[in-house]
Amino acid sequence: MPLRTFSIAAVDDDHRLLESLRDLLESAGYSVRSFKSAMSFLEDDTALSESDCIITDIGMPAIDGFELNELVKEARPELPVIFITARHEIADQQRAVAQGSHFFRKPFDGQALLAAIGQALQSGDGG
Repeated sequence: MPLRTFSIAAVDDDHRLLESLRDLLESAGYSVRSFKSAMSFLEDDTALSESDCIITDIGMPAIDGFELNELVKEARPELPVIFITARHEIADQQRAVAQGSHFFRKPFDGQALLAAIGQALQSGDGG
């Protein structure tokens, strides 16, 4: 019986980063769906129900990554959310860790991100 393919939702307003994430995650055997904003993720009828993990940028217009995480946790508290950001504010990292999530600053180490995803999927709690 084949192993289940996990589905990762990548949410970022930088299309180049979305392409890089897609390449990295697909090379590791994940199914990837990319979203250019939190709103596009939330407006997709199946994104929330079919995702096994979300990787989201923090600094996005309209709805930022923290707000997206709060909305996701209302519907699916067990869904892991991993934060990435180009911002260098200590408060962002503290807030992400307080929410039980992994946190990466851009540019991030791809292998470290893959390890965090594997850990999050194994524990099913985002951290």
